[in-house]
Amino acid sequence: MLAQVRLPRNGQDLVDCIGTAGVPALYMEWLQTPSKTTFLCDVLPRRRVRRQWYDGSKHRKVSRKAVDQHQFLAERFEADRAHLRSVAYCMLGSMSDADDAVQETWLRLSRADTTGVGNLTGWLTTVVARVSLDMLRSRTSRREDQYGDSVPEPPASHEGRNDPEHEAVLADSVGLALLVVLDTLGPAERLAFVLHDMFAVPFEEIASILGRSPAAAKQLASRARRRVQGASDADIETDVTRQRAVVDAFLAASRDGDFDALVALLDPRVVLRADSTVVNRPRANLQPEVRGALAVAGAFAGRAMGTQTAVIDGFVGAVWAHGGRPLAVFDFRIAHGKIVSIEIVGDPERLGQLELEVLS
Repeated sequence: MLAQVRLPRNGQDLVDCIGTAGVPALYMEWLQTPSKTTFLCDVLPRRRVRRQWYDGSKHRKVSRKAVDQHQFLAERFEADRAHLRSVAYCMLGSMSDADDAVQETWLRLSRADTTGVGNLTGWLTTVVARVSLDMLRSRTSRREDQYGDSVPEPPASHEGRNDPEHEAVLADSVGLALLVVLDTLGPAERLAFVLHDMFAVPFEEIASILGRSPAAAKQLASRARRRVQGASDADIETDVTRQRAVVDAFLAASRDGDFDALVALLDPRVVLRADSTVVNRPRANLQPEVRGALAVAGAFAGRAMGTQTAVIDGFVGAVWAHGGRPLAVFDFRIAHGKIVSIEIVGDPERLGQLELEVLS
């Protein structure tokens, strides 16, 4: 009779099942004793465990302390972002490259153990300087004709990036002429000058970044300082009439393919930069950076067809338009009658922020 009884799921079911099976009351009472019930419960089928799929990875619990630490680092990094971007921009001369350097700095911060760091701003400055130095050295190794750093790229006024500290640092410390001179320095000289003279980083920390002695770092900064002395916005031609004379002559020589005339109008250290929009256009045949009068003249010889002289943010340059819509602008900087830099901008967002006036 017991073989026909449904297996119970708990102690109460056990008693109910035995009672309904017609077992004598005395036998049921014996079964209800603690020791016997415990024994029977031990032999009952155990509850089946549902198995989940397992991918073999190790799961770690994230503590509340770790979450709080990550949030603290994120807030501190955002507070220092404008400062880090200014350092990277002075080092690299390009806003897009500066943003890449700042992003890489955040990635390194998120992976590092900073519990023993007393001055987090100083630590971040060192990291962004190392990243920028690596980027400068990488540029030099990619192109045999590159002897300095990147071409200065005037910062665009994006509304989403307006930050008082950032704008103050760029406006007060970095003029266009200064960026042009910084662009002639080697990576080590530029880092030593920028960090010490512009951001007051001690030579001991600069030496650790460069892997040199403090005395060597000081010598690098001194050498760079001598080259920077006298560089100011006053070196850049501001007279519109003289600017236009040089730009018109350059565009005419470019259309005619007059190589010698182009070279005569270019500073020996002239730098040409084209943004990615221009470089990636079909038949553009332009490198992102071209240096030296001969190389820049070769890039422009027989070109500039369809361009018109224009005033761009107060400086005379050129614009290439189609259907009344500008597709590219040529931003010239002239010093002492020579063209020292040319920037070709094709990015629609930046073009929309420029003040253009075509000259007749």
